[in-house]
Amino acid sequence: MKSDDVKILQEVQKNTKMAIKAIDTISEKIYDDDLSMHVTRESMRYADIYNKATDRLLNGKAASYRETGFQDMMLKGGVRANTMLNTSTSHIAELMIQGSNRGLTSMWKAVNHYENAGNISMEIAKELMDFEEKNIERLKQYL
Repeated sequence: MKSDDVKILQEVQKNTKMAIKAIDTISEKIYDDDLSMHVTRESMRYADIYNKATDRLLNGKAASYRETGFQDMMLKGGVRANTMLNTSTSHIAELMIQGSNRGLTSMWKAVNHYENAGNISMEIAKELMDFEEKNIERLKQYL
């Protein structure tokens, strides 16, 4: 497996893992049933994409993305701080849109930087990016 493929797939793992952890952290603060259902579906889709990237890395005998405890702590702390005083549906949707935008930006950087990655790795990356864009559109109704 080419190093560009590994880097793209690790970026997919990083983004999906962060999204799942953010959703897990913010879920307890969601009081709107529709948004809660939407977020649950999102989490399941992120897990599916994460598994695709992981399977591809395992088949290529490449290392998976390894997060640091610091990143996890910063993510959870950031979510808690941003929802401490405001747990409105609109605010939570806004936070989730911001997270999806950050994920999209990092994926675009990776796709542009590791342009020698193969078709399958790029397809998984683009699947995540398309999903993020659709999430943003769906979340706008909660603003």
